[in-house]
Amino acid sequence: MAERVETARRAPLTRDRVLRTAVVLADRTGIESLSMRNLAQDLGVVPMALYKHVANKDELLDGMIDIVVAEIDPPMPGDWKQAIRRRILSARQMLLRHPWASLAIESRTTATPAVLAYLDSTVGALRAGGFSTDLAHHVMHALGSRVLGFSQELFDTSRQAGRSGATSADPPADLPPEAAARFPHLAAIATAASHDDDSVVGPGCDDQFEFEFALDLLLDGIERLHRNGWTSHRTG
Repeated sequence: MAERVETARRAPLTRDRVLRTAVVLADRTGIESLSMRNLAQDLGVVPMALYKHVANKDELLDGMIDIVVAEIDPPMPGDWKQAIRRRILSARQMLLRHPWASLAIESRTTATPAVLAYLDSTVGALRAGGFSTDLAHHVMHALGSRVLGFSQELFDTSRQAGRSGATSADPPADLPPEAAARFPHLAAIATAASHDDDSVVGPGCDDQFEFEFALDLLLDGIERLHRNGWTSHRTG
């Protein structure tokens, strides 16, 4: 084992190797603990050696995003609705493998080339399905971050705290009796929710189910608008 590690350390340093090692490190320890110093340590080089391949940490993050976005299933010909659903769920699986990636994507002021290519191909699938440019524009707004495999949950404390994990370390407590009496509808849905200990919103909500439920609601509504020839331009 030590021999294999030493062989890996002696392998030529390339941009691809730097980025892929950074992805593994972020998967293991979280994006907030990633630094050029600990990345260099994992690669067995001095930190300055990294700057021949990435100019700074921002460029490192951009490259890492492109590495993981490339894992999303490529577009498939056929029915637009099934094709887009399949790709969005593939994007979600990618984010479950790399729970830091959604926060990294959100942190970018400009989308990376791989993200732009993915979004472009999604619009292309809509256009190939007969969507007008107008409807495709509004569809992308409606899907929002969901098109990249995540949605911003109201009670996702891990995202609010800026942590990279997929789950909250301290799940929200049940509503106290006085609050439940004041907000009976919230109390009712809290007790009626499916149970999922690993949900980003804590015990009580099945995160995957909620994601697919909202995605299918959107796709069904989009399909109806497309069938009816909807346009945002008012007539008459």
